[in-house]
Amino acid sequence: MFLENTVNHKEQFGWIEVICGSMFSGKTEELIRRLRRAKFAKQKVEIFKPAIDVRYDDEMVVSHDDNEIRSTPVPAAANIPILADSCDVVGIDEAQFFDDEIVRVCNDLANKGIRVIVAGLDMDFKGNPFGPMPNLMATAEYVTKVHAICTRTGNLAQYSYRKAKSNDLVLLGEVDEYEPLSRAAYYKSMLRDKVRNIKVNEAEEIESKSNPSKNG
Repeated sequence: MFLENTVNHKEQFGWIEVICGSMFSGKTEELIRRLRRAKFAKQKVEIFKPAIDVRYDDEMVVSHDDNEIRSTPVPAAANIPILADSCDVVGIDEAQFFDDEIVRVCNDLANKGIRVIVAGLDMDFKGNPFGPMPNLMATAEYVTKVHAICTRTGNLAQYSYRKAKSNDLVLLGEVDEYEPLSRAAYYKSMLRDKVRNIKVNEAEEIESKSNPSKNG
């Protein structure tokens, strides 16, 4: 379990903490836990999330097990500094959906003495680094990677396998759209999908050649 840093009151700088992992790994749950501890200590806390994330609630940051904390939805990272003025702690959920400006915003806040706690997906559904998360992880003082449990093998899961038939990079969803998988299960699923897509394309090409009237 992550233990909060002991603040040196002579030090004028804050720091950045990043909580990353796959879908259903407990990122938001850990974010909420740290923010509640700060609130209990009478620190001034503000929480932000991207305005596009309205899966559970328009304003609340909600974990998959229905733990929640009030937040401020913002359309872009540039909105955060104004709203975070005079805070001791700033929490940011679903950071992967923000623009690259979020990296500068977090560093500026930390340089002003604010503790910044960021949670987000480290990889997209294709297994690639997601948005600004790699740069946030690189500049953070503390990085915590949490894991889900693979639904097929029971091993630790670090991939978010998309079950929904969509190639859009951003697709908000839950268990109907995503499944946490281990490396082995994810690789097998992606390979199976690739083979299936090749067969579908071949079948469509054969159908198109046998029925030229459909093309005209």
